[in-house]
Amino acid sequence: MARDFRSIEFLTIDEVASMLRVSKMTVYRRVHSGELPSVHFGRSFRIPAVALEAYFPTENEPPEPSEEPDSQ
Repeated sequence: MARDFRSIEFLTIDEVASMLRVSKMTVYRRVHSGELPSVHFGRSFRIPAVALEAYFPTENEPPEPSEEPDSQ
């Protein structure tokens, strides 16, 4: 059941933070909360590029509804 991972592009926390123009801590928070899928290798995290693309809706897709409770 071997998978071919050569076609998957993995990004570092630094690369993702730079791409999104946010701090590394912001990316770490998203990873630790499970909001941004990642792979953990030792002490390093890698984010698949496809996971980062899926994190943001395209122009044609409506954003997913927030799960925040209504404030009344």
